[in-house]
This record gives sequence, structure tokens and C-alpha cells, in this order.
Amino acid sequence: MSLLTKNPIVAPLVSAWLNRQLLIGMAKREVLARYKGSWFGLLWSLLTPILLLLVYMFVFGLVFKARWPEAENLPEGFSSLLFCGLMAYLMFSEILTRSPNLIIDNVNYVKKVVFPLDILSWVAIAGAIFHFMLSTVVLLSFTAIWGAGLHWQILYLPLLLVVFTIFLLGLSWLLSALGVFIRDVSYVAGFLATAFMFLSPIFYPKSAVPEDFARIMDYNPLTFYIEQFRNVLVLGVEPDLSELGQALFIAVLLFIVGYSFFIRVKKGFADVL
Repeated sequence: MSLLTKNPIVAPLVSAWLNRQLLIGMAKREVLARYKGSWFGLLWSLLTPILLLLVYMFVFGLVFKARWPEAENLPEGFSSLLFCGLMAYLMFSEILTRSPNLIIDNVNYVKKVVFPLDILSWVAIAGAIFHFMLSTVVLLSFTAIWGAGLHWQILYLPLLLVVFTIFLLGLSWLLSALGVFIRDVSYVAGFLATAFMFLSPIFYPKSAVPEDFARIMDYNPLTFYIEQFRNVLVLGVEPDLSELGQALFIAVLLFIVGYSFFIRVKKGFADVL
């Protein structure tokens, strides 16, 4: 058992399971705290994606009459594809920008020797998944009512979400550890979040950019997830299993590197903070 808990793949899973009650409680508190004091409270987590989708329908569907090559025959195809891309981006952006300050903002836990600091990333991921799933419900309701209906390929969503979660966990552990020692990481992450918005196929399909730039976009980790979420949720296309395998390999590699680095340097957090 001790050997398993030292394994960089098994150890974080064991830690999350053993501290599941703490994790669930902290995740629930974080979600509720975001809307604390507002009149509608938690209802805003559902109203916000609905209002955003309505705005996209009006601006891009009625005003600009924008069209997406892969969805020319889909009613309100541009709005749903744009919204789906933003769902993946916002989940990524939230982890990217929050992680560098994750330990710094919870410095009181650093002083507690028995507190499992690694679950802070799990808590951040849980909050991001919660909002992603609410947006997914809005998107699927939209496509069922105004779009082309639901597709059986939606069943691939849990698989894609698991791979994406593994990737984001590794990223969160890496950035949260680096952010303690290098405060500039938070500023770099903020810039990258903005850059990824325009360098990822969110507002345009990858097929619309020059071939040379499209090849560069393939190195953008968000490109795969945005396109695959669109395929299974909106277009009804099965994910490419070879690309999914490559994405899983990269996600697991980052998961191992991020967690191993976090565990290696966390003993120095208290000295710096």
C-alpha cells in the first residue's frame, strides 16, 4: 500500500478519496461563496450561461449573420458552436488564472501540517466542472429546442471530460507550486489566458485559418478539447480515437509531472509564505 501511495498516478487519487468529505465540503463552499450576497444566489450559475447564449444568438445570428462551414445546415449552428468552444475555454482559463495563487490565497492551510494541500487543486477543478456541466445542460437544451436535436455521440462527453480534468489537474499542481516561489507566474498566466482566447478555434473554425497557422494551432492543447467537445455535443461526430489517445498521454504526463513537482517542493511553502 505504501508503494502505491508513492506512485504519482495513484497517490493523488488516493489522497482525493481519503479526503473526499473535506473535498466535497470545500467545493460546495467555494461555489456558494461565489454568489454569496446576491439576490438570485446559486441561480446565477444557471442564468449566466443562458443569458450568454441568448446574446450570441442575437449578435452573431441576427446582427452579423455569421456562419460556420461545418454547421451550415444546423439551425443557430454558429451560436451553439461558439458557446461550446467558450465552455471549454472558460474551464481552462479558470484553472490557468487561479492556480498560481491557489496556495498563496490559502496560506492558513500551509501552516497546518496535516492538511492535504494537493486537494486544493481538486477543489478548484470541482468548481470548474460544476459550471461546465451547467453550461452543458443549457447547450443541450438549446440544441434540442432550436438546433438539430441531440446526438448519441453525447455519450463520449464523460470520457472527454475525464481526460480534460486529468490535464487541468496536472496544470493546476504545476502552476500552484510555481506561483509560491515565482509570483510573476500569475501575470504570465493572465496574459496566456487572453492569448489562448484568440489563438484557439473559439470564434472561428481551424479550417478557416491558413494551413501553416493551422499546424501551429495543433500544438495548442485547447484546440483538441474545443473541437472534440463541439463534435460530440453539437455536430454529432465521434472523437478521433488516435487523437484522443495522444491527448490522454499528454494529460497523464502533465498529471505526473505536476503532482510530482508539487509534492517535491511543498515542504518549502511555509518558508516562503
